[in-house]
Amino acid sequence: MPPKPLLHRDDPSAEPLVGNVKVTRDDWLNVAMDVLISDGVEQVKVLALAERMQVSRSSFYWYFKSRQDLLDALLKTWEQTNTAAMLARAEAPAEAITGAVLNVFHCIANPALFNTALDFAVRDWARRSGKVRSLLDRSDARRVEALTQMFIRYGYPDLEAMTRAKVLYYMQLGYDMAEPNESYAHRLEMTPQYLKVFTGREPSAAELEEFAIFTRKHWDL
Repeated sequence: MPPKPLLHRDDPSAEPLVGNVKVTRDDWLNVAMDVLISDGVEQVKVLALAERMQVSRSSFYWYFKSRQDLLDALLKTWEQTNTAAMLARAEAPAEAITGAVLNVFHCIANPALFNTALDFAVRDWARRSGKVRSLLDRSDARRVEALTQMFIRYGYPDLEAMTRAKVLYYMQLGYDMAEPNESYAHRLEMTPQYLKVFTGREPSAAELEEFAIFTRKHWDL
């Protein structure tokens, strides 16, 4: 899971805030996202966010028209990170389907690409909101379609490509939701077996080594 949000004013590498500005729009959005993930959408409240950041709630209205405007911004951020990342990785070039699936695995290895906790929070939110449910359904459809087209590019028949795409996508969602008590080293060790299950093909040593190098940047290995 990504670390707790660092407020702009507490970030020594950030440009100093000017005038009476104490928090930025991104601060409001990042803290709201943290609350959404940890406590659910019902707890994303302007006053509570203001108290957490030790600012007046009136500063909220410099950046957002209303609480609903903030919630809409959270959903837009989710789409522009998780869904966009999944689509981009599914479309990334690779010599073989095994390499293409490893590109998708980058979303799992790097939480900056795909925030799994945020995805779960939006799914929980969708149980309470028809609007969010429709948005989630469209996002899931786009992700599965991108994965389907990925398999088709490597010669799989249409129906098989769609089936493999759904197995890959929904298995990964369920796997992450289950939060198995296993080390990253074990997950990396199992990667060749997962690739054979998802693709029916053997990955090359070069593909596995490249993925191992990528994961070491983000996992404690």
